[in-house]
Amino acid sequence: MPAPRIQFPPTTPGAHFARRRGGVLIVALLVSAILALVLGSYLSLNLGTARLAQRTFDRGAAFHLAEAGLEEGLWTYNRLLNGHPEPWSGWRTSGGSAWRRLEGFTLSHTTSGDVKIYASPLQPTESTNPILVSLASVRSPGGAPVTQMIETTLKRRSFFAAGLVARDSLVFRGRNTTFDSWNSDPDSDPATPALPYQPGRATDTGSVATGALDNPNAALNQARIHGYFHTSGLTPDVGSGGFIGPFGVAPGTIDPARLSFNFSADFPAIPPPAGGTLLASFGPTLGTLDAATSWRSPALQLSGSATLTILGDVTLVLTEPTLSLRLTGNAAIIVPPGSSLTLYVAGDVAIGGRGLLNQNPSPASFQLWSTEVRSGLQTIQIFGNGALSGVLYAPEAEVTVVGNGDVAGAIVARRLTFTGNAAFHYDLALARLHRHAPYRADGWRTLDTPEARARWLPLLDP
Repeated sequence: MPAPRIQFPPTTPGAHFARRRGGVLIVALLVSAILALVLGSYLSLNLGTARLAQRTFDRGAAFHLAEAGLEEGLWTYNRLLNGHPEPWSGWRTSGGSAWRRLEGFTLSHTTSGDVKIYASPLQPTESTNPILVSLASVRSPGGAPVTQMIETTLKRRSFFAAGLVARDSLVFRGRNTTFDSWNSDPDSDPATPALPYQPGRATDTGSVATGALDNPNAALNQARIHGYFHTSGLTPDVGSGGFIGPFGVAPGTIDPARLSFNFSADFPAIPPPAGGTLLASFGPTLGTLDAATSWRSPALQLSGSATLTILGDVTLVLTEPTLSLRLTGNAAIIVPPGSSLTLYVAGDVAIGGRGLLNQNPSPASFQLWSTEVRSGLQTIQIFGNGALSGVLYAPEAEVTVVGNGDVAGAIVARRLTFTGNAAFHYDLALARLHRHAPYRADGWRTLDTPEARARWLPLLDP
């Protein structure tokens, strides 16, 4: 008997393709899901990156905005120093402090910011270091504001951080010119007596600086510099007997550790002070003992054996734009112990005769400030063999020191020439002389933690 035949139902032609289409659909769905997952992750990554970039931008903008707030405070304090009648205009003031809020800064098409500033004290003394605090806030859509808080302490500069400063040229023509330093106020206490220069007090830590661009304008020749030398890139030449370095350095050499190339000149013009009693002529004395007095005159010229003795703290403004001060013959200006003289000169100066006899141990007791406004070069000549002790600020003048005497103090000039064998002694205490010098930032820090900000936030929102 034959085995039965098993018959399968006939297969419809489309069934096979239907199963294939179902498989393809599943694969397509899986691929689509994977693509959606990848695209979603990519979009999420891009959005995160964009938010991070925006926050980074906002944080940088907040930092610069906070810096701008500090600059506003610094500018205001320097306006105060310059005698502006309303330096705190635009600020709220109370109890010796000031506040200001600057708003409406557009940092991008979607980002804006503002800054709050706190300043104290309103009227700092010469020895007070004001404090500035700036809080900047930057806002962008879709996120919390980004803030930056910076605290800085201001400090007065000094124009006399170096003993000799010549912006354009510094030339020594004598064969035995020397430079050293000492400190007339070693304990930094003005109440204690100042110490005069003596060889036993000499140090080799003072500085000489020039912005000369070529060696003929930085001719040291045989000058012996016991100290440091700063230039804006030039290596000066020294003669066989000259040197730059500490005590004991060999003649004809420059100690590399005493030479730097970071000098830059920033010496603003000094306006003459207003006011003062007008003088038609000068008598044998000027001023009042133990009192501060202020005077004005076109010029001061002494000849023959004439003398002018300064009494008390005297400020004298000489306004003649051609020749402001001249001493000839045996004439002299005498500043006795306990008195001081501050001169403002608009014209040329020739100090000869017996010179300016400052009998105080501190050179700061005689100060000469140039207020020259002419287009030509002002000339200041100091000649003779006597000693001169004082401070000279004339950044647009040609200053010439002629003679073989001692010169103590500090000099700032455009061109400075020593034609004799003078010995120059820089008073290190003059680095703390702040008259007419602007404020600068002495140090700053960002306040990022709640603990660091807790002290200042109540003051920024009084």
